[in-house]
Amino acid sequence: MALANFSSSSRSNLLKPLAPVLSFAETLRRPISTSTDPLIIETSVPFTFHNCEPPSRSVETNPQELISFFRGMATMRRMEIAADSLYKAKLIRGFCHLYDGQEAVAVGMEAAITKKDCIITAYRDHCTFLGRGGTLLEVFAELMGRQAGCSRGKGGSMHFYKKEAGFYGGHGIVGAQVPLGCGLAFAQKYSKDETVTFALYGDGAANQGQLFEALNISALWDLPVILVCENNHYGMGTAEWRAAKNPAYYKRGDYVPGLKVDGMDALAVKQACKFAKEHVLRKGPIILEMDTYRYHGHSMSDPGSTYRTRDEISGVRQERDPVERIRKVILAHDLATEKELKDFEKEIRKEVDQAIAQAKESPMPEPYELFTNVHVKGLGTEAFGADRKEVRAVLP
Repeated sequence: MALANFSSSSRSNLLKPLAPVLSFAETLRRPISTSTDPLIIETSVPFTFHNCEPPSRSVETNPQELISFFRGMATMRRMEIAADSLYKAKLIRGFCHLYDGQEAVAVGMEAAITKKDCIITAYRDHCTFLGRGGTLLEVFAELMGRQAGCSRGKGGSMHFYKKEAGFYGGHGIVGAQVPLGCGLAFAQKYSKDETVTFALYGDGAANQGQLFEALNISALWDLPVILVCENNHYGMGTAEWRAAKNPAYYKRGDYVPGLKVDGMDALAVKQACKFAKEHVLRKGPIILEMDTYRYHGHSMSDPGSTYRTRDEISGVRQERDPVERIRKVILAHDLATEKELKDFEKEIRKEVDQAIAQAKESPMPEPYELFTNVHVKGLGTEAFGADRKEVRAVLP
């Protein structure tokens, strides 16, 4: 049920496998490791499964990947905190949904796939875009409606896009991205290119009829689509147990296999996504439920504290925070010092500040841009009068 009902003992158990083993003196630590020698690390909690055999809890990684996880998630965290400040300064307008707390899903997923695989998501899309190879400048410029943004300043927070990296948005209508994701998977199966699509949605969208319709035809046609429910336990301000008779979302596919994953553990996410990709290429769709948590409210207009307690939020921060988990793993395996990781964070803060300054210098879109990107160019589209006889205009 809602995370507020978790006991303190069950919360502390989540972190036991990742507790730091700091047996070396600080002076004996070596410089930041860039090794690619394999490390085997166990996931924080077991996978829970439905109609399938779960992957191993032992995840193969390496020092270089762990450092990249830390840097990637720390960048996402700082970016979203900066977006909060820009919104409050009225430099970002309209809707703005922040992702801090859920970074492990974006980073772990990317570690298991390639840019030829597709991702499509809802409106909490800033960090997913960054994980697909987007830049901080593109993020902040788009948030502020500037030409240097990833959608030329015309999409805003909810409509990030990077087709060349297989990122298809950024969608504002709850659940509507799932049928589109299944369509991407249909194209991939048709092309026989051995790639897959990850269609992300929240627990608030999990009861949408279109999701089940899309899942049904995807299962009929064995489409290579992974439906990823990012369960942060609140659909807007409604706890999952108040909205869903069965909040075990990984089981909701019935005839479609499912896997519940600790979405605050980047290594668990990586292992689950690797498993899911291999599965769907052979057997058709699967559902991954990412058990995660957002620190901010649903959007910037939601304080996030009227339907949950501050103790619940601080408890998750202390015991399950994805950035701190990776920090503990890095320190436990003597891959970097605490000071070196702090220096990383200082560098990231500078990079974020520089990107914001550059974004502010970017101009707003020209007024004529209101009329571009409405129709596809080059298809000879014709606009007729009401009687269908007189051609009123031929579009470029």
